[in-house]
Amino acid sequence: MKKLWVIGLMLLLFMGCHRPEKFPDEPYIEFVSLGPDSLEVGKYNLVVYFQDGDGDIGLSDSDTTGVFATDSMYYYNFFIDYFEKQNGEWVKIDLPLPLHCRIPRLSNVAQESISGQITLLTYVRDPASPYDTTKLSCYLVDRALHKSNVIETPELIRK
Repeated sequence: MKKLWVIGLMLLLFMGCHRPEKFPDEPYIEFVSLGPDSLEVGKYNLVVYFQDGDGDIGLSDSDTTGVFATDSMYYYNFFIDYFEKQNGEWVKIDLPLPLHCRIPRLSNVAQESISGQITLLTYVRDPASPYDTTKLSCYLVDRALHKSNVIETPELIRK
């Protein structure tokens, strides 16, 4: 009986000692969903799953100098490109205001593997366009300027 108790305790300790998952330092993203926002007409919630091995995703409000300065490409850390299907071909459209955004800092712990979901509020249609089918292409850049993979949303058809 005592042996069973010791074996059970050892199994319990072994199961409780699970190592935290370690991801590569380059961020990885996956498309999760895209749906209309219930509060803001014309805007959509884009949900993206992410993983990052060193936890350096996101920017603080104070990250506005050097490479993160307001006139720098990396002022933003989540990049969204807008495409329209024109005569059967996908065409990237440069909108008057970019859809890019700043994701806030997600972790303050150094070298921590993190994963989760990010929800971003964005537009998915150009109201001035005569074309009815659009999609978004997105990628993430961490504070070390590692670029994630590029993802695309499914096509959206205006009704």
